[in-house]
Amino acid sequence: MGTRFQYLLRVTLLTSDFIIVNGSWLISYFILQNINNSLGTQYSPLNLFAFNLCWLLAAGLLGLYQYVTLAKLETTFRQTVKTILVHICFFAVFLMYRDQAEFYKSFVLVSLILQSVFFTISRFFLTFVVEFIIDKARLQQKTAIIGYNEMGMKLANYFEGKQKMYSFEGFFDIDDSGGYAINEDGRIVGAIDQCIDFAIKNEIREVYSTLLPGQHEKVTELLEVAERNCIRVKFVGEFQPGAYAAHHVEYLDTLPVISLRAEPLQDVSSRVKKRFFDIFISSIVIILILSWLIPILAILVKLESKGAAFFRQLRSGKNNEPFWCYKFRSMRENKEGDLLQASKGDKRITKIGAFLRKTSLDEFPQFWNVFIGDMSIVGPRPHMLKHTEQYSAIIKKYMVRQFLKPGITGWAQVNGYRGETKDTELMEKRVEYDIWYMENWSLMLDVKIIFMTVINIFKGEEQAY
Repeated sequence: MGTRFQYLLRVTLLTSDFIIVNGSWLISYFILQNINNSLGTQYSPLNLFAFNLCWLLAAGLLGLYQYVTLAKLETTFRQTVKTILVHICFFAVFLMYRDQAEFYKSFVLVSLILQSVFFTISRFFLTFVVEFIIDKARLQQKTAIIGYNEMGMKLANYFEGKQKMYSFEGFFDIDDSGGYAINEDGRIVGAIDQCIDFAIKNEIREVYSTLLPGQHEKVTELLEVAERNCIRVKFVGEFQPGAYAAHHVEYLDTLPVISLRAEPLQDVSSRVKKRFFDIFISSIVIILILSWLIPILAILVKLESKGAAFFRQLRSGKNNEPFWCYKFRSMRENKEGDLLQASKGDKRITKIGAFLRKTSLDEFPQFWNVFIGDMSIVGPRPHMLKHTEQYSAIIKKYMVRQFLKPGITGWAQVNGYRGETKDTELMEKRVEYDIWYMENWSLMLDVKIIFMTVINIFKGEEQAY
C-alpha cells in the first residue's frame, strides 16, 4: 500500500519519463536528420509507438514504478539504469525484425546517450523537487507506536528512516505512572491510556501496536476508543492462524502489519481514482443539469413557501469533521430541521418538496459538495450531528463508517436502507452495509451503485418521503 510520498513520486516519474522517452526520440530524429537526410523516412508512427511500448514493457518487467521500488531512492535509480538498457535492447530487436539495420546502428547509440543524460538529470532534479514539496506540504503520515519493546524499536527506526513518508510522534506502553516522558533517544513515551487523546491532539490517524489484541485488556479497550474517534489501529507481529475471522496483511519492509479489516481506499492510487471519478461526474452534472435545473426549482420552491430555495445543514463528514451539506428546501421553515428526520406524512413537507424527495432531486445540490471535496458520489450517507452523537453511543461500529467521505448515494441506500430510521436495528443494518462497502470498494462497485440508484428512482422507493 503506497504512501502519499510514494504516490507523488510515482505520478511524477511516470509523467517525466514519458516526456524524456519521447523527447529523446525527437532530438535523435533532428540530430540524425541533419547528418543524413535519407534517414528521415525511418521515423514512422509505428516506430514511435514501438519505442514507447518497449519502454513500458521494460519498466513493467523491472518493476520501475512499483511501490516496492519507490520505497528507496537508490533502488529507483538502480532500476532506472536497468530499464534504459532493456528498453534499448527491446527496441533494437524490433528494428532488426523490421530490417532497418542502418537506422538501428545510429538511432540506438544516439538515443542511449540522450536517455542516459536526461534520466540522470531528471532523477536528481525530481528527487529535490519531490522532497521540497513533501517538506512544504507536510505530506508525511503521522504515526505513533503502542509497545515500547524490541518490535516497537524496529518499527520506530523504520519510520525515522523514512522521514519523507512518515512522521513518528512517540511510543505508548503499559504504564500507570501518567504523563509523558522523553527517553534517552529524545522520543516521547506515554501511558497507553493517553494514546488516543495524544493522537487526536496531534492529528494522528494511524497508530501501530506491537501488542496484539487479547494480549492485554487495555489494547482491546483502545480499539473501541480509537474507532469512535476515527483513528485506525494496525498491529505489527505474527497472528496465530485463525485467531481472527478477517484481517488484511501488508508489509513495512520485513515487518508484517495486520489490519482487522481490508480498506481498498487506504491506498493513495485508489483515492485518486475515486476523486477523479467524482470530479468528472459532478462537473458534468453541474454544467449540463444544475445550470438550468437550479433556476427552475428555486422559483418553484420559493413560490410555494417563504424562505430560501436551498437548505443547508451541518452533517458529519470524513473523520467526523462537520461540513455544510446542501439540498433543495423541501420543507416549510421550522425549528426542528436539525433535530427530526422526515417521516411518512410529515406535515412540514411542501407539495413541491414531496416531489423533490420522491425523485431525489432535492439531493442534486450535493454534487457541489462532491465537486469541492466534502462528499463523494458514492459513500455512507451523511447524518445530522445529533444523530451521529446519538447512534455512536449505542451502535458499536457506528463510527467506522466515518472513515470514508459521505456520499450522495450508497450501498445501504440501494439495498433499501434509506430515509427515516425508526429504530436502532435499522441503523445497525445501514452501518453494516456501509462497512461492507468500505471493505469491498472498487470503482466498478461505485458505477454499479450509481446505476442501481437511477433504476430505483424510476421504479420508486417506499422509503423516499
